[in-house]
Amino acid sequence: MTFNDLMLDDKLLDALTSIKFASPTEIQQATIPFILEGKDVLAGAATGTGKTAAFVLPALQQLIDEPNNSPDPKILILAPTRELAFQIQHVVTQLAKNIKVNTAIVTGGFSQAKQANYAQQACDIIIATPGRLLNLVADEIIDLSEIEMVVIDEADRMLDMGQGPDVLALLATISDGFQACLFSATLAGSGVEIFAEELLHDAEIIQINAANEKSQQVSQTIYYADNKEHKQALLLATITNESCSSALVFCNKRERAEELTDWLQSRNISAQVMHGDFDQAVRRDKTRKFRIGQVKVMVATDVAARGLDLTNISHVINYDIPFKGEIYIHRIGRTGRGEQTGAAINLVEHHDLKNLERIEYHLETKLPVARIKGLEPKSKKNKAKSKSKKNAEKPRYISKKDRASSE
Repeated sequence: MTFNDLMLDDKLLDALTSIKFASPTEIQQATIPFILEGKDVLAGAATGTGKTAAFVLPALQQLIDEPNNSPDPKILILAPTRELAFQIQHVVTQLAKNIKVNTAIVTGGFSQAKQANYAQQACDIIIATPGRLLNLVADEIIDLSEIEMVVIDEADRMLDMGQGPDVLALLATISDGFQACLFSATLAGSGVEIFAEELLHDAEIIQINAANEKSQQVSQTIYYADNKEHKQALLLATITNESCSSALVFCNKRERAEELTDWLQSRNISAQVMHGDFDQAVRRDKTRKFRIGQVKVMVATDVAARGLDLTNISHVINYDIPFKGEIYIHRIGRTGRGEQTGAAINLVEHHDLKNLERIEYHLETKLPVARIKGLEPKSKKNKAKSKSKKNAEKPRYISKKDRASSE
């Protein structure tokens, strides 16, 4: 299938060509026709599958087909974090380059008074985080009554952050009959299902890459570490290897991320830290430096697992193993995006084993173990685990076809 087959306007096709989008991804092929038909959609797709364009393209097509003659917005896109909101705005700007579309962005982290003045200007699309938008709606600064399409991106993340009630309160201010599209990294679990029942009517349900599947473009490897010093040595060897052009290193706690960044800098590694305590201007500056290659290593808490506009990452390194399988999926989804390949490296000390077990249970497979020459584990327990896992079957990504044939 090509983008021509999706019956998109030539202005959108030209924009797609200019940013070298050659053909639609699986999630775009599956969702765009239903959205263009005006149907509600519940879509599950892993990070890096092109889901932003999957809802931005039909939203823009709607504005081409039925231009907005009102100063109030027709399309509302909700995102859980301001980083993701700005990333969505970037995609809208790219794809709308040949058409006249006014976009307003409303998020926390900025002066509410300034955003109120900005939001009162005429716009077609409003991109927002739920809490800040609800404040402006409650103050009667923004009117959502004319909204015809609502897109909720990363609904699972919204629920994790407790934003569900704010979303429902916002949608209660919109006239009945709007089209709703809900996108989530996973459709597993009751939370997203209950959320969808509140928002969607006779929705088309689409799942691309189940929660326990990951693109084979990302290799996943375990290195066992005897202690902190051994883990640091493994990290240093990985990021100084010639195959590593840029690395996103994850820690579970802010303090450890800061400590590790200091340690890397003391080894003359170009590294910076990213966590939730930085204001928006600092985050954007750090993101820009990492994106253009001015900084090779970003050490982050899970604030960077989603939402930040980070591209061309060769390695994702879990210095700390995450607590949940879904977090692991989102972390490693930052590499191997589009047509690129990537590496996910897991540095596992003894205290990480419980988390590793949970992740492997979530993935329904054992991750392969490797060793770096001269940095092999000395602990008898780690040697035994390394030997047994090395001989285990390599990970197999379970496709829909495989699941059907086994049932």
